[in-house]
Amino acid sequence: MPIKNFASQLTLSLAVCGAAMGQKVNGPEYNKPNGGPPGKFFAASSSLPVAALEAAAAKASVVPSHATYPIGQETSIKSTIHTDWAKFSDGAAISWVADMDVDCDGINHGCKGNPDGQDETNWGALSAYEVPFIVIPNEYLEANKATVKGNSIAAVICNGKMYYGILGDSNGDHPQVTGEASWIMARTCFPDDNLDGNKGHTAADVTYILFTGDSAVLPKSALNKNYITNFDTLRSMGDRLVGALASNLGLGGGGNPPPTTLTTTSIPQPTGDSC
Repeated sequence: MPIKNFASQLTLSLAVCGAAMGQKVNGPEYNKPNGGPPGKFFAASSSLPVAALEAAAAKASVVPSHATYPIGQETSIKSTIHTDWAKFSDGAAISWVADMDVDCDGINHGCKGNPDGQDETNWGALSAYEVPFIVIPNEYLEANKATVKGNSIAAVICNGKMYYGILGDSNGDHPQVTGEASWIMARTCFPDDNLDGNKGHTAADVTYILFTGDSAVLPKSALNKNYITNFDTLRSMGDRLVGALASNLGLGGGGNPPPTTLTTTSIPQPTGDSC
């Protein structure tokens, strides 16, 4: 084999192996209050129209039943879940704009500032330090079980950026509130604010987009009851769903973002245990 071709094949093989190896993570390694997964693990593609999506969500107006809740226990400010985008065949979603309190329920229920946390989340016992998840009022969840599924992909626009997570928990407080996310999501969104279980981001300027239906659920191959195990799957599903939503809304940057995995055709595979 010519040296040039061999070098090219070797480089490609290493790239493929690296991509495959990088897909999975060992969740417990990131189960730390200051050592969670880096934001790039669950950040949206830069090709997506984040500002345009944020503006579109701010203009949403279709209000279903069980949709309006305060953003906190001691405030009169309310947030409404909108269903303007709920009937799209691909990229269907609900949306709302609220603040961002920190939810540490699950295996990190004893996080700083969270003395009364629960040791479980709705569909497991997630790590708030490792899993970027959002929370929805339990009343809305119970009224919309046919479309709102646990572990569904969510896109969160905060501080001018967009990150992906899953629907990981519901809020059953009295009154029930909107505007909650896990420790890692909140501290990634607002890295300079030192947020914790008793200190949230108080401005109602965070956009939550929750995708609906079975096709939006993160598969079991990418998570278990405690951790996300494959952030590439989370990110690629998020990019695809947000791209479809943007296309439905006629926003620039919609469609299919750049692929996150390397594909090849007609290239001989190296023999032996190359990866």
